[in-house]
Amino acid sequence: MNATLDAGVLPAMQELHVSNDILDDRAALQAAWDRDGYWFFRDVLDTEAVGRLRRVFLDELSQLGVIAPDDPVARFNGKSLEDFPFRMESLASRKVWKPFVAEPSIHRFFSRLLADDPFWIPTVEYRATPPAQDRARARFDYVHQDGFYNAGIPFSICWIPLAEIDPDVGGLVLAEGMHKGPYLHDLAQPPLFPIPDGAVPAHAWRRTTYRPGDVVMMHLNTPHTGVANYSDRFRLSMDIRVMAASGDTPIIGNITSLTSREVAVQGDQGRSGAFVFDENTYCRGIDGRKVPLDEIPSHFRAGDEVILAVRDGRVTVLRPPH
Repeated sequence: MNATLDAGVLPAMQELHVSNDILDDRAALQAAWDRDGYWFFRDVLDTEAVGRLRRVFLDELSQLGVIAPDDPVARFNGKSLEDFPFRMESLASRKVWKPFVAEPSIHRFFSRLLADDPFWIPTVEYRATPPAQDRARARFDYVHQDGFYNAGIPFSICWIPLAEIDPDVGGLVLAEGMHKGPYLHDLAQPPLFPIPDGAVPAHAWRRTTYRPGDVVMMHLNTPHTGVANYSDRFRLSMDIRVMAASGDTPIIGNITSLTSREVAVQGDQGRSGAFVFDENTYCRGIDGRKVPLDEIPSHFRAGDEVILAVRDGRVTVLRPPH
């Protein structure tokens, strides 16, 4: 049976390959990336820096009243989740990723890994996922490939656990080697174009028990998903996008004018201009859905911060930074 269809069951799957022994071997790193579509590193991030970021999450959960103050494991106290901010908007608005990646030890690791300064794309997900309330549904949340929704931005996905994440807590699962083929998303099902059940064979899925200090780097076309949390505590992680600073980086800036045909942006480091939309532009709304061209002015406005990928003066992707 399709692994995503067994209600409440996380199927057995193989462990992720650990890449620590090839961290400084560029050829071996590239070979592993080409073969698997990811790198997984154990205990490479400064755990004190990770702990400072975790503390921000814990403080926020405490203020929301869903965990006891100073509970280091973020155990859910049973409070109603009716008004719980599942996207952790407060952390997003404070951009708490910035001081974390600016920590010298964190910067050094990613500079070493990329053999370049890291260019951080402010597409960040702050995950403080509570225990699942409905345990009759499938464990997989939403299988997807980030590249489908971000054409023209050749980033890598950086997923960082902030606390131990075992099979009960859920966490990340990815499909090894499945980054090589075409997109699996169903073009006949707009506006989200989901990947059909069964498109990823069960034998491709990989996971492990994650711990603070670990990091997973994924190819943007690697199918992956979160797994429903069946523990008694919140699942804490952050994922962000990164690429080498010398690469084909997107424009990050603010809209100065906008119509259904073009957008003008004032970008960082003088990267500004006006760029046209066409039928291939993926204008992404807050929920990932593709926005029709004639509806773009109702979703974005002058002053909004956006991420923009451009090819030959045409917009391939326009999206908010979250």
